[in-house]
Amino acid sequence: MSESSFSASDLARIEEQLAATDQLLDQGYPGDDGSRQPIHTVYVPADRFTPQLAAEWGAQALAAAEAHGGLARLGSLLGQDSELASAVAERVAAKLASEPIEDLRLDFEDGYGDRGDEAEDADAVAAAKQVAAAVAAGTAPPFIGIRFKCFELATRARGLRTLDLFVSTLAKAGELPAGLVLTLPKVTTVAQVQAMDFAVSRLEEVHGLPAGRLRFEVQVETPQLILGADGTSPLARLPHIVPGRISALHYGTYDYSASLQISAEYQSMEHPVADFAKEVMQLAVAGTGIRLSDGSTNIIPVGDAVEDAWKLHGRLVRRSLENGYYQGWDLHAAQLPSRYAASYAFYREGLPAAALRLRNYVERTEGGVMDEPATARALAAFVLRGVQCGAVGTEEVQALAGVELSQLTALAHPRLAQSTSK
Repeated sequence: MSESSFSASDLARIEEQLAATDQLLDQGYPGDDGSRQPIHTVYVPADRFTPQLAAEWGAQALAAAEAHGGLARLGSLLGQDSELASAVAERVAAKLASEPIEDLRLDFEDGYGDRGDEAEDADAVAAAKQVAAAVAAGTAPPFIGIRFKCFELATRARGLRTLDLFVSTLAKAGELPAGLVLTLPKVTTVAQVQAMDFAVSRLEEVHGLPAGRLRFEVQVETPQLILGADGTSPLARLPHIVPGRISALHYGTYDYSASLQISAEYQSMEHPVADFAKEVMQLAVAGTGIRLSDGSTNIIPVGDAVEDAWKLHGRLVRRSLENGYYQGWDLHAAQLPSRYAASYAFYREGLPAAALRLRNYVERTEGGVMDEPATARALAAFVLRGVQCGAVGTEEVQALAGVELSQLTALAHPRLAQSTSK
C-alpha cells in the first residue's frame, strides 16, 4: 500500500468539515421506510362513515362496472388489450370484494363545512367511535383517519378541537388504529406545521402515547407553501423542521389552481401550475421518507358520462403513476373501478421488463441494460408496490425475477434491510 499524500491531520480536518453533512444525510434523508403506501385516499364527509362503508363502496363500484359491460370492458376502454384487461379485471374484482378502500379520510373540512360547534363536537366523537368499531370488526380500511379544519385564524380553534376530540376518544377506547392518519389542510407557512407538531406532541403526552406516534399529512394547496414571501420554498424546510413527524404531502388540485386564478374550466391535475407544484413537492421530500399523493378529479362517473369519466380518470391515474405519484384521491365509489384498473395495468404491463432487469442484476447476468444499484432499487420498489396493492402476486415475482418477497423488499430498501440485520 503506497504512502498517502494526506496526513492524519488532513484527514481529520476533512472529517470535521463533513461531520454536519454526514449527520444531515443520516438523519434528514433516511429514505423510505419500506412500509406499504396506499394507492389512493377516499374522502367522505365525516358524519357519513359507518363500519360498513368500505364494503358498500366495493359493492357499488362492482355494480357500476357491471352496468357498463364489466371490468374487462372497462379495461378495454382504458386502452388495455384483451389479455391484459382480463387479467386486470380478475384482480380488480377480488380487490373490490376484499379491500375496496385502502385509505379513508373522514372529512371535517370542505366535505363537511361549518355546522356549528355542537354538531361538530358530536360528530367528532361519533366518528372516532365508529372508527374504533370498524377496526374491532375488521372492516376498517388499512389506513384511516380524519381531515380537520385548517390552522388559519378563522378555523384554527375548531380544527384543534375536532382533532382533540377524535384522537382523545380513540385513545380512551383502546389502542389507536395501526394505520391512523391525520391530515392538516391548507398549510401556508412553516409555523402552522410547527404548531401541528406541538399539538400532536401534547396529545401524545396527555394520553401516554409514544413520542412520534401521531404523524400527519400536509396538504399542499396554497402558493405560499411552494414559494414563500422571502423567495424561498417553505415546503423544502418542512421535513427538517419537524423531523419524522410528517408522513406525506398531498396535492390539493382545486384550491391550488383557484388560488392562482386558473378558471374553473381549466383546473386540473395536469395543468402546468399543478405539474410545477408537484415537481417542487418531489424535490422537497426526495430521500426524506415522506410520501407523495396527487389530488383528485371532480369529473365523477355518474349519469350519462360514466365511460368518458372513466377514461379521463384512468388516464390521469396513469399519468400520476408515470410521474412518480403512486397515490391519489378518489371521491366517489364509481371511481374505484378506474383507479384499480389503471393502477393494476400500470404494474402488470411493467412487470416483465422490470423483473427481467431485476433478475439480471441479482444474478449478475449481462443483458441489454446495465443497471446500477440506484436503478435496481427503483426496479425493486416498482415491483414491490405492485405486490402491495394487489396488482401482481408474489408467485409471479418469484417466477419472473427469481426473488422472494423478503429479498425484493431488501433490494427496494437496502438501508432498512441493513438496519434490521444489525
